[in-house]
Amino acid sequence: MLPGAVAAATVTASVMLAVCPAATAIAAPAPVQLESPTESPAPTPLAIPDDPSDPVRAREYWLDGANIRDAWHTTRGEGVTIAVLDTGVGDAAGAFDDVVVRGTDVSGAGASDGRTPVGVIGRDHGTLVASMAAAPGKTDGTGMIGVAPRAKVLSVSLGFPGSSATVPFTEQVAEGMKWAVDHGADIINLSFTTNTLDWDESWDDAFLYAYEHDVVVVVAAGNRGSGTSIVGAPATIPGVLTVGGVDQTGVASVGASTQGITIGVSAPSEALIGLTADGKLSQWDGTSGAAPIVAGAAALVRAAHPDLDAANVINRIIKTAVPVPEMKKPHDALYGYGLLDANAAVSASVPLVTENPMGDLTEWIRLHRRADSPDEPDPVPTSTPVAVPPLPPAEPPTEPGSPLLPTAESLRYGTLPLLAVTVPGILVALGVTAAARRIRTERGRRAPTP
Repeated sequence: MLPGAVAAATVTASVMLAVCPAATAIAAPAPVQLESPTESPAPTPLAIPDDPSDPVRAREYWLDGANIRDAWHTTRGEGVTIAVLDTGVGDAAGAFDDVVVRGTDVSGAGASDGRTPVGVIGRDHGTLVASMAAAPGKTDGTGMIGVAPRAKVLSVSLGFPGSSATVPFTEQVAEGMKWAVDHGADIINLSFTTNTLDWDESWDDAFLYAYEHDVVVVVAAGNRGSGTSIVGAPATIPGVLTVGGVDQTGVASVGASTQGITIGVSAPSEALIGLTADGKLSQWDGTSGAAPIVAGAAALVRAAHPDLDAANVINRIIKTAVPVPEMKKPHDALYGYGLLDANAAVSASVPLVTENPMGDLTEWIRLHRRADSPDEPDPVPTSTPVAVPPLPPAEPPTEPGSPLLPTAESLRYGTLPLLAVTVPGILVALGVTAAARRIRTERGRRAPTP
């Protein structure tokens, strides 16, 4: 597991698998036939050395389970370039001498050609990924072989958090994406996750740059075993083909995959084998391996249909995916649209589309980044203001006096009105009192003497 930016794989580097029992293969599904306005390429004789009895290839159960061997009758990926943005594609004992055509380092810690693995933990990761996608195999038909054994590879070495990288990881990815596009990538494979739904805004431009240049971007969904409960960026970016993982029987993997509505297709992610940087075979698990299987299938589709744009390459892969009984809906959070069928993706008749079925990043940016928000409306014009004549000048203040002495104003508005009301009231009260006394006196005189 790569810390921080978690690699979507668990590697057992110490296991040597030169000879081992064959794994259980996924049952080969029947090719899906759909209507299409164009003719599918006619199959040709298999023109690649392949010995299915070789113990190494017997371990590559996905070659038959995902109908990859059948697809080889049509194409082996000639003329297509896959960029692997990872820890760097090592020499692998010469296995990639004629495969890696160019490379670069964006971490500040690797070699300029991108071929020296970066980091200590997971340093073989990039080589394992590349071998799943495009290992050419030996000339006698034995040894590790990739899904698109005649495709070419670009190696872009990244330094994941915890390595000696001197460049922030988000900047590495953005720079690596643009470099891969500028140097001829038809497909970009990203076998890592950040474990967060959101992503740095610099990735908006990088992924848009890939889409605008007709590049298919394939991304691993991540693994529960590495702490990923749901898909995280870059697997959440609209337009990428996110890959979930299944076991040898085609059932969604519990530890070597995850779930999320952005998963487009599923591929094997358990009991995988691949080449390490020193050319040895290693067993590993994770959607880090499932993603390059799909990236290799995308290379087969692009080689067989060079006139198709990236959106239609992705569409062929998801529309020919084989549903499984466990799927709860046509687009499932565990399986996407189903299991990869490489031969059907290459040879079936599939209607063309005009939009990327995995989403529109431009529209997402418009809605969520507000990059294209409308200008502020002009203020509503107001009516002409009415002229108001100036107020008369204020009277000059009077000289200050004692607050205990009455002023002219207090006499005028306080004392005099109070006297005008109070004095008559007092006089009336005195008159009433005097009258009452006279009445009592008069009554006293008239009273009879006993």
